[in-house]
Amino acid sequence: MSASLPADRHAVVTGAGRGIGAAIAHAFAAEGARVTLIGRDAETLRAAAATLATAHPRSEALTISANVSDSAAIADAMEQARVRFGPIQILVNNAGQAASAPFSKTDESLWNRMLAVNLTGTYLCTRAVLPDMLKISYGRIVNIASTAGLRGYPYVVAYAASKHGVVGLTRALALELATSGVTVNAICPGYTDTDIVRDAVSTIVNQTGRTAEEARAALVRTNPQRRLIQPQEVAQAAVWLCGPHTASITGQCLTIAGGEVMV
Repeated sequence: MSASLPADRHAVVTGAGRGIGAAIAHAFAAEGARVTLIGRDAETLRAAAATLATAHPRSEALTISANVSDSAAIADAMEQARVRFGPIQILVNNAGQAASAPFSKTDESLWNRMLAVNLTGTYLCTRAVLPDMLKISYGRIVNIASTAGLRGYPYVVAYAASKHGVVGLTRALALELATSGVTVNAICPGYTDTDIVRDAVSTIVNQTGRTAEEARAALVRTNPQRRLIQPQEVAQAAVWLCGPHTASITGQCLTIAGGEVMV
């Protein structure tokens, strides 16, 4: 994939402090975009921004600490972003959480947390930036979903349900905005080399007594390439979806999973 963004695009990336979000922020900065990094942990965001500035000295970045499931906090964050860099033309809804539990042990707290961050957060951030995009008849919204949003996996019912919701939001909103100049797409990675997967490996080790290697092998078994997806692979896909030749690509779910087929 290759893409060259029009100059001076303002991209907002949520969950930008580490993992996929940090990789996406770097990829947009490399393309010349002004990048607003949003996340819950201010210190982690500052560290990510410092790394970004070192890698891309000519880039401009803003960090804002906010919880994506808090509507007031997100409204304020997006206003801060506008004041610094102008209207928001690109939004990447990457912030998310994952937790595993048998359905019988999936209590309301876990259920509500998965939906609040993964689905409601995507809705709130999109709602906050859409007026900017509609005003200029241009926008790119990329939602980081998951292969769990296209098929079921055991022991992650709440997570899978929230990511299925993100896919449904993506497809429905894309149709609603089809003539507006705003596209809405999702990226559905398989298991990716991030803190979430490393935590999952630790959980498997602690609960089953398997080695870390055995736990990791169990996670990548669904990937025909037998490997973890790299954050940079997802990042480059996000940049491509926001490039100059993708105006007719909307409502799509781009699967990055080493050949795993979604039925």
